Amino acid sequence: MSDFPISPLVLIGVGSSFACSGLFYHLYQEKKRELMTLKEIPVFRPDHHLATLLKSSPHRRLQYAAVEGLVQADEKPLTSQFVPRCYGVLQKIKVVEHGEYWNSISKTWSPRPTNRKETNNSVPFSLICPGSYLADFHVQVQDPSEGSGYFLERIYHRVRRAEEGLVNVVLQGISGERAVAIEESEEMLRVGSSLTVFGEVVLEGGHGRLRAPRDGREYLLVPTDYKRFMEQHERSASMWKMLTAVTGVIGASVLAGVIYNTAGKQDDRSK
Repeated sequence: MSDFPISPLVLIGVGSSFACSGLFYHLYQEKKRELMTLKEIPVFRPDHHLATLLKSSPHRRLQYAAVEGLVQADEKPLTSQFVPRCYGVLQKIKVVEHGEYWNSISKTWSPRPTNRKETNNSVPFSLICPGSYLADFHVQVQDPSEGSGYFLERIYHRVRRAEEGLVNVVLQGISGERAVAIEESEEMLRVGSSLTVFGEVVLEGGHGRLRAPRDGREYLLVPTDYKRFMEQHERSASMWKMLTAVTGVIGASVLAGVIYNTAGKQDDRSK
């Protein structure tokens, strides 16, 4: 073992660097292909240009396109349960109760599985251009629950201690359980927020409709405009590219140093 000039740890480090570089390069290529696919998708705003294009298209339909606009409720919007003067079209309210139960063996309070309650509400909504109204041309978003992507904004979150009144003390003695804390949160897709939807676009009743594509492609809802969405993907691709280069350079530098030191030692021995 003493005749072997290269430490196994050094070899592991060099191998790990090249392995990471290969992995990052693979992720970079995947993101690059995804970017190229996204750039091939036509992008529209919910205006009369889109309406004219749909009228001239076969079956008044675009098989797959992206539409970006502002969220507008088709009827009375939902009101936030916790935030004043906050309105939306999709709402998710979560209440999580963290509790404990009395362990008669250890004579201590132990955590018990939490109780979760989730409420989902929605109203029909459309995408409009800034400064437009529903009376103008708009694109209704159908079945947003079928879409992928996380497009709800958390507008409220609070963790509070459970109340310790006389009734709760009595219930603790009877059931051997007690509530410790209650966590409340609310998420909404707010009226007036930017949204980009990738899907099938059809012209029905004088306005557009966005729905899940029939060809199996992704029905995607993105809580931003198309430009920012693409910038996020480009930054992600640049990150994987940079990590590929950094880990590759580190591995090559260490390997070159090892080879140089090994060659030097062999020269000294030969002299």
